[in-house]
Amino acid sequence: MNVRAWFKSGSPWVWLNAAAVSASILMVVGLLALIAARGLGHFWPHPVVAFTYHEGPDQSRRIIGEIQDDEELPASRLREAGYWLPDGTGERITRYLVKVGNRDVYGADFFSAASSNMGPWEYPRGIFVAERWEWGNFYGFLRQVKEAGHVVAEGDGAWTVLQERLSRVRELHDAIRRLEKDEIGAINYRMERLRLKERGYELDGELTPARKAEIEMERARLQREYETVQARLQTLYRDIRRDSFTAEVMTGQVVEIPLATVVRAYRPNAMGPFEKVGHYLAKLWEFVSEEPREANTEGGVFPAIFGTVMMVLIMSVFVTPMGIVAAVYLREYAKQGPLTRVIRISVNNLAGVPSIVYGVFGLGFFVYFLGGNIDRLFFPEALPSPTFGTPGILWASLTLALLTLPVVIVSTEEGLSRIPKSLREGSLALGATKAETLWRVVLPMASPALMTGLILAVARAAGEVAPLMLVGVVKLAPALPLDGNFPFLHLERKFMHLGFHIYDVGFQSPNVEAARPLVYATALLLVLVIVVLNLTAIQIRNRLREKYRSLET
Repeated sequence: MNVRAWFKSGSPWVWLNAAAVSASILMVVGLLALIAARGLGHFWPHPVVAFTYHEGPDQSRRIIGEIQDDEELPASRLREAGYWLPDGTGERITRYLVKVGNRDVYGADFFSAASSNMGPWEYPRGIFVAERWEWGNFYGFLRQVKEAGHVVAEGDGAWTVLQERLSRVRELHDAIRRLEKDEIGAINYRMERLRLKERGYELDGELTPARKAEIEMERARLQREYETVQARLQTLYRDIRRDSFTAEVMTGQVVEIPLATVVRAYRPNAMGPFEKVGHYLAKLWEFVSEEPREANTEGGVFPAIFGTVMMVLIMSVFVTPMGIVAAVYLREYAKQGPLTRVIRISVNNLAGVPSIVYGVFGLGFFVYFLGGNIDRLFFPEALPSPTFGTPGILWASLTLALLTLPVVIVSTEEGLSRIPKSLREGSLALGATKAETLWRVVLPMASPALMTGLILAVARAAGEVAPLMLVGVVKLAPALPLDGNFPFLHLERKFMHLGFHIYDVGFQSPNVEAARPLVYATALLLVLVIVVLNLTAIQIRNRLREKYRSLET
């Protein structure tokens, strides 16, 4: 076969298409591998290195920290940046980014070191890392453990005592958080509801002396309950502030750190393989189950996971019936003519509208117009503080429902068009009405196509960020949209989102170097959340397809 015949056969285009698909798969896999390596590697306990760094001919200091990154640069570029380099330095130098922590002592978390100025690296087993609620990591050598200012352990036995005291502090911290978020939060919520009830009676002119006395009695009861819980909370705060430790930092200075500010402490240079794996798994679990801390650069992302999944579920509840009704009307009821074709083209074009435009529309229509009117009609006692007239998860879900509606409409229409006409005619011949035929025959058989549209809608909605910035997403939500207070699901509340969390940590963080690994980790988590949501929908679609396959044949 000559070349011309080979081209006419179409084989080159088949191979070219296969090569393009293979290259795309390799690029996607490579990107995910890079994200996974950069993100998941952050939780591994890296060794802490100590070395002497020379900043001038007669100027040096001791550095302790973790090697976070390195890059090879020309020596001339480093000199231009202000680095002192010793004589005889080569043309290219490796610059290391060292995480030295102790921000409250040095004022910065990271230190850039040229390899030509670094002395021999040492890995002292006595160096420990203390993760803190604020001020980042602490690096140093443990000297003493104190209780109420009195030394209770020092020397070799101090580490064991420190771990025991840390376990106690963690239990106290969990108890404090339960009191503050659950009990005090519930009391404050009931106090606010009571205030709104009183205000409602006042606006309606129904605040009789009897009702006012009843409200005052309930308020007094809640106040007594609050004071009881507050007394318990003060006792816990006094207990948690009891212990502290002293440690020597890299400058030789000895500082005292309250144990109440420490999340965990570990000695990475002295850890065995199993201890490192245990530490790694504990950090991973913390990442997916805890709240963020340190301006979202430490801790977990559970509120963002919860907000992302809940927003997608609420959006699915709205977009599915709207998409089905619109598709059924266009395919089954609307007269097929120029007007219907224009509507169908308009629906298709809506898919290309920039997402930020939907955000502006959602802010103007849902938040200000619809939410504002809801507040005036149903929540006048709360005004001027808005209830629904402010961005929240409900308006974010509705905005994304509009954004993804064209995809669901088009997919459902395609599914309806593939249903054989003979099935419709057979149902009508047996005496069923057109509505019964649609409900019992056509829509069930078109459900796999509907699920396909929902899968595409979920994939797009879960990754959108721009419109959410206008209609409900925030950097840090004070409470989840779902809790134990009536009515349990609070659709008016603001929420956190994994996509916005990536933007905030990567571009708005005050400590970019510390936040960079979490950007990769959160991006990987967002991909996994989307994959899980899509796989769930695909599984449902496949079951529906198998269920109605026999009817199609």
